[in-house]
Amino acid sequence: MEVHADRPAPPEMAVIGNSTVAALIDRQARIVWTCWPRIDGDPLFSSLIGGPDPQRGYMAIELEGLVASEQAYERNTAILTTVLTAADGSAVRVIDFAPRFKQYDRVFRPPMIMRRIEPVAGNPMVRVRMRPTMAYGRHDGLPIPGSNHIRYVSDAGSVRLTSDVPVAYLSSEARFVVTRPMTLIVHADETFPNSIDGVWGAFLRSTRQYWLDWVRYLSVPYEWQEAVIRAAITLKLCSSEETGAIVAALTTSIPEAPGTGRNWDYRFCWLRDAYFTVHALNKLGATLTMERFLDYMRTVIATEKRPNLKPVYAIVPEDSLEERISESLTGFGGDGPVRIGNAAADQVQHDVTGSMILAASQMFFDHRLPELGGVALFRELEPLGETAAANAFEPDAGIWEYRGRQSTHTHSAAMCFAACDRLARIAGTLGLDERAGYWRAHAERIREAILTRAWNEREGFFAASFDGAGADASTLLLHELGVVEASDPRFVATVGKLQKRLTRAGFLLRYDEKDDFGTPSTSFNICTFWLADALFAIGRVEEAREIFEGLLARRNHVGLLSEDIDPANGALWGNFPQTYSMVGIIVTAMRLSRDWVH
Repeated sequence: MEVHADRPAPPEMAVIGNSTVAALIDRQARIVWTCWPRIDGDPLFSSLIGGPDPQRGYMAIELEGLVASEQAYERNTAILTTVLTAADGSAVRVIDFAPRFKQYDRVFRPPMIMRRIEPVAGNPMVRVRMRPTMAYGRHDGLPIPGSNHIRYVSDAGSVRLTSDVPVAYLSSEARFVVTRPMTLIVHADETFPNSIDGVWGAFLRSTRQYWLDWVRYLSVPYEWQEAVIRAAITLKLCSSEETGAIVAALTTSIPEAPGTGRNWDYRFCWLRDAYFTVHALNKLGATLTMERFLDYMRTVIATEKRPNLKPVYAIVPEDSLEERISESLTGFGGDGPVRIGNAAADQVQHDVTGSMILAASQMFFDHRLPELGGVALFRELEPLGETAAANAFEPDAGIWEYRGRQSTHTHSAAMCFAACDRLARIAGTLGLDERAGYWRAHAERIREAILTRAWNEREGFFAASFDGAGADASTLLLHELGVVEASDPRFVATVGKLQKRLTRAGFLLRYDEKDDFGTPSTSFNICTFWLADALFAIGRVEEAREIFEGLLARRNHVGLLSEDIDPANGALWGNFPQTYSMVGIIVTAMRLSRDWVH
């Protein structure tokens, strides 16, 4: 890969992490984004959204005379290797990971980033620059050198870099020749009492083994295994194991499209997105994420003390998501604003209850789990069902979170149907016949209304809203939610109509009408996955495979996807990595793959 002076596009990055912290690392081995001390925290490294030429908010290992780089994950792990090569043929290897392994009957996953510089060829000359920022770019960490460490301190906090690189080189950002492997450890501002090299080796071996073991037990499809495994690991990195929350993405304010102002903070747990993630990982057999999310869900319900839930919560549900604009960070390439928090938390979105019940429903049916859901859990879910039954036909902001209008959205009503339908199935499994009948009656009432009022006879498709005419990709999920059979001529017609109206250069828009920011210009990746799934369901298998292969071809150099694709040039935009997109890889691959025996 040729190295250019221009700042890389959002997808030109890899991710390391351990379900506590995560770091985005560009192709030149610069850490450009890391929230601290958890994935929704203050960005310690913020240069990703620090303007067109940020001089702070990063950690760089700069090879003098750099002309090329190669970057890849170690197979089936979250360990990243970047090889930097100079014009004179000298080269270094940079290995990055965040430690994660089992220790003392629990998973050890501290806020820590471990970096290793290894000589590969010649006498490589490098310079290490660590320039952390704090309080969303308002403060720089003042370096205070120690014996084998540097403390970076500000009024907003502190962090420590411990290293066997001479502190004199680090504190002055001086060049030095890499003659032996050298280690850099970013960690909490406390004494590091162990051997640096010894800890590096032990943590690397244990972390590698953890990921290899985790992947070994995934139930992957016959085809596209590499893509599915990478997607699964990435989803794991987007979860906060401490509370069970699953964030929509690891970043804030990378634009959905340049110059549009569609810049959002996605470092929070949308209950809807979390359901899709749980669903995907369950298909692979990684059920622990679902169990942890159920714990988080119960905390959310207890925190609210009411069945009307917000669509999105912080990793700690009580934390405020009040939306504000950063005055210190000017945006990705200067394309602001940079938003902190998300006003969607104040919206009414009636699909939320369905997402919660769908996420919990597998607890009652999956016999791989150590303990199945029982009557007590069912009783906890019933108030959510009552909310769904009451609000199914009430206007809301919808799945796409319109900020300027409300409608009775077809998808929201469908999710309310799903809430009641799944409660009926759960009650039947538990032998609660009276409750099964009660919830079945609610489900059928909602279903009949959707089939009557969402169907646009003149246009010949299920519309975005009741009695409306707008096209919305979310109606592709109607068969999957159980509202209508895939073979129903109305659903088949809807798939064709949406494909015709919303497809741009092979990729699907969410909708094609103006919203609060104008007419969308980029496709939403999960919608294109939904199209492939729907085409498969109605029997157009080869077409579905072609669309899926087209999406896989848009993954970046390490197999990751962001939120959006620009149909005009195929560029990836939006927050990164996007859990929706990685979910799409898993679910669609498992649907379309040939069987293991063929």
